[in-house]
Amino acid sequence: MRMKRHICFVLLCMLYSAAFSAQTANPAAPAQAKASAGNLEAVLTSMDRAAAGFKSAEANFVWDQFTQVIQEHDFQKGAIYYRRSGNEVQMASDITEPAKKYVLFSGGKVQVYQPAIEQVTEYSAGKNKAEFESFLVIGFGGRGHDLQKSFDVRYDGTENVDGVEAAKLTLVPKSVKVHNMFQQIILWIDPARGVSVRQQFIEPSGDYRLAKYGNIKLNQKMPDDVFKLKTTGKTKVVRPQG
Repeated sequence: MRMKRHICFVLLCMLYSAAFSAQTANPAAPAQAKASAGNLEAVLTSMDRAAAGFKSAEANFVWDQFTQVIQEHDFQKGAIYYRRSGNEVQMASDITEPAKKYVLFSGGKVQVYQPAIEQVTEYSAGKNKAEFESFLVIGFGGRGHDLQKSFDVRYDGTENVDGVEAAKLTLVPKSVKVHNMFQQIILWIDPARGVSVRQQFIEPSGDYRLAKYGNIKLNQKMPDDVFKLKTTGKTKVVRPQG
């Protein structure tokens, strides 16, 4: 189950339904809406600026997968890397806890390497490669205004995230297909750097994946071997069908 959830999250991320209370009796509502729109525009613009100069990013992460029906949290820790290579975005994650695992997205495919069983599971993005990349760069190298093509984006104020006064954005997928997978996506954006310091992907079931990022480094040179799987001669490759 843990492996299946991780694969699902990686694949879907490479690709809200909150109830609004009536505001007709609130004379301050138009002013509040205008201020919110202005704040949203400022955050999206900061993300656009970051995207324009984006070359790479790396960060430490803690992923918390919560399963509603059994009220269980499954934590994974490690480091994640992004790099723009030509017209392609590459991603690599080095999961160190609870079990060693590597995930690589490059060349239109996702590869998951489990050293303990010497196996690489490989998935092809196929015709969905562009969608995968657009989801992959949400909060890391993606343009802020591009979010509005696929989501209804709402500004929900600011929250302190590990010392960063982060802007909170709630994204509701416009696509029914995506909405059936993720009811809403919440981003906490560092407005100074235009990148996310926290992300939450919420499923209709109430299950969610909360990703917390720390020690974020932007546009620093990183070794090429970060984006290569360190397999051995014993490693077998499995390509699931369908």
